[in-house]
Amino acid sequence: MMRSKNVLLYAGLIVGLLISVFPFYWLIVMATRTTPEIYSFPPKLWFGTHLFDNIGRVFDSIDFFRSLLNTLFVAVTSTILVLFFDSLAGYTFAKFSFPGKKWLFVVLLATMMAPAQLSLVPSFVIMAKFGWVGSFKALIIPGMANAFGIFWIRQYAEESIPSELLDAGKIDGCGFFRLYWKISLPILRPALSFLGAFTFIGAWNDYLWPLIILSDERKFTLQIALASLNGIYSTDYSLVIAGTLLAVIPLIIMFLFISKQFISDIAAGAIKS
Repeated sequence: MMRSKNVLLYAGLIVGLLISVFPFYWLIVMATRTTPEIYSFPPKLWFGTHLFDNIGRVFDSIDFFRSLLNTLFVAVTSTILVLFFDSLAGYTFAKFSFPGKKWLFVVLLATMMAPAQLSLVPSFVIMAKFGWVGSFKALIIPGMANAFGIFWIRQYAEESIPSELLDAGKIDGCGFFRLYWKISLPILRPALSFLGAFTFIGAWNDYLWPLIILSDERKFTLQIALASLNGIYSTDYSLVIAGTLLAVIPLIIMFLFISKQFISDIAAGAIKS
């Protein structure tokens, strides 16, 4: 009976894995085909021979590597700032008392319920007042702290950081920032790994806000550059899909690295506890 349950469990996991991996496989297959072959029926499920031709045409159509570096700069900088400010704010909400803490946290949660599209026009007006329209500052600074990240770190810190450990640090003469940097931050590493991956992917895939802010082609992020591959009257989908594949590869590499770090941090925390 137990063996049958294990067989069903592993069969379910394998089916789930195949379903999860198939879109990536299908993306690679279509990137190796021409547009007529993509539209053919029945669909061709095996790799074609046009991958390098399609990639070459992507490089000829857009300044791919400049856009890649722009996106990498924005995503990495945004992630570092979000990890610092969100972890500092979440840790403070979790472990310190100050006037208005409860109501401030309620307001913070309320901002999570508002659609992001509502802030586009006010944000653009503010960026225009600062003279940041067309610059990377408008992509990075407004998002260097967010309500979700603060909430996530606060929930994790409240359960994971013992108050007795902080009290011991205070007795040893640790100030606020030293308690945060030396004691709390190492404990928060699993939460930070998830938040870092979540923030990086969001910044990497962001399309609407860079489209509104950026006007200089030399500063275009990858998503805007790839969108320019779409024609007005017709679209060469083999070109678009090849560009999409190139844009996804860095995310896959980042995810593999972050997931390995995330699992190791959870295992280390489990052993310590």
